[in-house]
This record gives sequence, C-alpha cells and structure tokens, in this order.
Amino acid sequence: MLHLSVLDQSVAGVGKPHGQTIRDTVAMAELCESLGYKRFWVSEHHSHPTIIGTAPEILLAGIAMRTERIRLGSAGVMLPHYAPLKVAEQFRVLEALAPGRIDLGLGRAPGSDGRTSLALNPAAAERPAQFPNDVQDLMAWVSGQPLAEGHPFAAVQANPQGETSPEVWMLGSSLYGAQVAAHFGLPYSFAWFFTQGQGGPEAIQIYRDRYQPSERFPEPCPGICVWALAAETEEEAHYHFASRARWQLYRDRGRYTALESAETANNAAYSEDETARMEDLRRTAMVGTPDTVAERIRALAKRLDIEEIAVVTWAHDENVRRRSYELLSAEFGMTA
Repeated sequence: MLHLSVLDQSVAGVGKPHGQTIRDTVAMAELCESLGYKRFWVSEHHSHPTIIGTAPEILLAGIAMRTERIRLGSAGVMLPHYAPLKVAEQFRVLEALAPGRIDLGLGRAPGSDGRTSLALNPAAAERPAQFPNDVQDLMAWVSGQPLAEGHPFAAVQANPQGETSPEVWMLGSSLYGAQVAAHFGLPYSFAWFFTQGQGGPEAIQIYRDRYQPSERFPEPCPGICVWALAAETEEEAHYHFASRARWQLYRDRGRYTALESAETANNAAYSEDETARMEDLRRTAMVGTPDTVAERIRALAKRLDIEEIAVVTWAHDENVRRRSYELLSAEFGMTA
C-alpha cells in the first residue's frame, strides 16, 4: 500500500504577508489530517526570499495544538547550525505535546548561503565534518539512550523524558545522506523534487545495499518527496503551474523571488529559449488531473519499490493548493 504525506515549505507569494503564509501552513496541516495524509512535514530555510519557514520546531508546536492524529515533522532540521542537545530538547518537548506523532528529519545542507550560515552559527564551517557524530549524539539524547562510553557529556540528559520518542529520519538529495541513514539504521527520504529525480535511484539503492538494521527499524525504510499539482482539468492545472515554472526560470539565473500569481506568469512575455524551458518543465512535472498525477506517482513508487511518497505543492492561490491535496486524497481513496 502506498502512503502519501505532505511537505509544506511556507512559500512566499507576491502581495501576501509572510504571517499569513505561516498561518496557511498551520491550516493546511489541519486539512491534510482530515484528508488522511500520513505525515505533515515543514522545512527549514534561512534568509530565503521564497521559502520563509525558518523555525520548524516552533511551527510544529503550533500545528501540534491544532491536530490530533497526523504525524508531524521537520524536513528538515539543518543540524550543522545547532548543538545536538538543543535539537533533542526541542523535539522532546514536541513529543510531550504530541506523543507518538513527532518525526525529526535531519539534513546536512545549510538551507541558506554561506553568510547566513555563519550568522546562525559562527562555527558553521566546522560542523558538516562532525555531522555523523552529531547525528549519533542526537539519536541517543532524543530517544533517552546512553551516549557512547566515555562520552564527555554522558551525564547530560535531554528533557522532558517520556514513554515515546521522536522518529528520526535522514533527508537528502545526494548519496551522502543515504549512506549516513544506512549506517545508523534510519528511515531515509530523498528530495526527488529538488533534483528532478537525478541521483535518486542510486541513492535509494545505496541506502538499501548498505543498510545496518536498528532496533526501531530492522528493515530499510526509503521514501521520496515529489512536486505535484492536481486540478479538475489539465488546463487549470497547467495555468496555475505557470507560477512555479516562471519561478524556476528565475532560479536558473540564480534569482530567488516570491511566487508570482498565475495571471502574471501566464501573461508575461518570454523569449524563445524561456518558452522552450517552460514547455520542458511542463512535460516533466507531475501536473494535471488527479488521475494523471496519481498514475505518475504510483508508477514512480513501483519503479523504486517504495511505500511512502511526500508531496510538495506550490501555488500562489492557497485555494488551488488546498484543492490539489483534496483531489489527490480522493484519487488515492484516503480516509482520516
């Protein structure tokens, strides 16, 4: 059985207050719970003109108070910015608020530029090399297990304690994250939408081949996150996808902007090369009617032999985004 989850990136829209974007993420979590999605994850980016969710641990606390069943998590906490103990404490608090529902997704990428990374953590340049050790310490603290023998912080405890603990995931868009996940026996999710799938099959295969069973996860647990947008008609879906495609044109030039409206994107003038690029994006994106999008999602899951896919959707109009998740839920026969 294929399970669908959601990644919400709190994407800024032209003319839309940032505060409303954050509140829309909370409302989306409530909707996705009612629709039967398995997980609802939020991302972490810093000083980013497009993606304004900067503090997943705080956003998740707000969502935890408005939901009852859906699993909630980070996708992910960019660990090199932080001390593992502090992250463990934050997610132990979240676990106390929503017992048995918290996922701690970890990433090694900065989620920002070098200057912003330095502003977040003056020792940021040294942290990526310590990533495996930091993951190991974090896993112990967040689960209430002892640290390695002789560890200088062996007597330190991450509170609050409890009968349940967050589920730690490794996230990534390269082979490195797959190897770390396999080494520690953790679930792994590949950011398929970030690379348009490039390197995804190889990363998942390495993860499976090198997987070392853990007590909590005796078998590999791979997943991916894809970008998708569904609407009642192909024309409507591609009309709203134009916002994302236009944003990708900017990104190709190194420019990151708030998401423009579908009307702006569709009425803009484009060069021949830009038109060709947008057409290429339309051909490869998971965009269309619910049955078309669902068929592509199922085909990809079968090809990779995975049982869970997270869906991330951008649209300037929040009602369009909400409707897309509703349509996919119905197409997959999901129930809360």
